[in-house]
Amino acid sequence: MTLDASLVSWRTTIDAALDEMLQPNDEAPARLLEAMRYAVFSGGKRLRPVLVLAACEAVGGASAPAVPFGCAIELIHTYSLVHDDLPAMDDDDLRRGRPTVHIVFGEAMAVLTGDALLTAAFRVAAEGAAKSGLAPDRTLAIITAIAGAAGECGMVGGQVQDLEAAGKPADLALVEAIHRQKTGALLGVAVETGALAGGATGPTLHALRSFGGALGLAFQIADDILDAAPTAVTGKRAGRDAEQQKATYPAVLGVDGARRVARDLMEQCHAALEPLGPAGDRLRALASFVVERATA
Repeated sequence: MTLDASLVSWRTTIDAALDEMLQPNDEAPARLLEAMRYAVFSGGKRLRPVLVLAACEAVGGASAPAVPFGCAIELIHTYSLVHDDLPAMDDDDLRRGRPTVHIVFGEAMAVLTGDALLTAAFRVAAEGAAKSGLAPDRTLAIITAIAGAAGECGMVGGQVQDLEAAGKPADLALVEAIHRQKTGALLGVAVETGALAGGATGPTLHALRSFGGALGLAFQIADDILDAAPTAVTGKRAGRDAEQQKATYPAVLGVDGARRVARDLMEQCHAALEPLGPAGDRLRALASFVVERATA
């Protein structure tokens, strides 16, 4: 199966599961669920849950137990975007070519939408693991890893560093630290989650953790490069990083330098997958896809 066909299959699986999880019910306020669905079904690439499924399949695991974890990580990612767009954060009014959640539903509802998505993620993960019969020790390891990647030592901590660094001189070490936490941690844990759900241990698990770490950093560098691209390409206002004087690889190394680092990281991704042999081919293709969209 080609990468394109695999992406369609994985995304279809994830979207169907998310749709089922976010159906209207008698307990949740209808307006809140409407906002949650608006945020989740906004045309995202679903890269994080795709990585969960791809990593699970790469180690020979069945994909069904991995699906709820992939959905959980996508809900966490979506909550972070809703909050990131708020006036108190990056103050964006456009996301994926549509008005952001706070523009459509108001700031208070946007805050609560993010809160609901984050907490729903851990319910989805726990319920999914229980239904699939995944071993308790693996379930605990996965949920612990996801929480760590999303919290103060991962994504949220990186967002804090990103806010504090804006408008100040930045060096390469600071930019890398921000990127590894703010974006890289959740992408990396997606790969680790798929590997754990698929039963990976020892050198295989280590190889996939190394792959996820390099891929997470490469993805954010590619995003930084694309920030200057037209709105028609990205679905966001162009040049926001430069406008807000964010600490990014292009700001420190220039666009050409950032492209070189991204390509080096892609090679690291490929090298990390060598122990998997042909089983890692689709993960290799995903790494190339992530980097080449900004460096071609």
